[in-house]
Amino acid sequence: MKKELMDILACPMCKGDLELNIETESEGGEIETGSLYCKKCDLRYPIEDSIPNLLPPELMAE
Repeated sequence: MKKELMDILACPMCKGDLELNIETESEGGEIETGSLYCKKCDLRYPIEDSIPNLLPPELMAE
């Protein structure tokens, strides 16, 4: 995931701002693993293989 996406991403539940937490980053600056956190909803959305998973919590378990 590119950091520039943070300008357009929002929480799918409340449309609030998301905080980026980086676990691993490539040499080119792309985020490989980490999470996006919504303070309003207290929900965390994973980033795996550079892809943010912004599914609502009830759909993540399926």
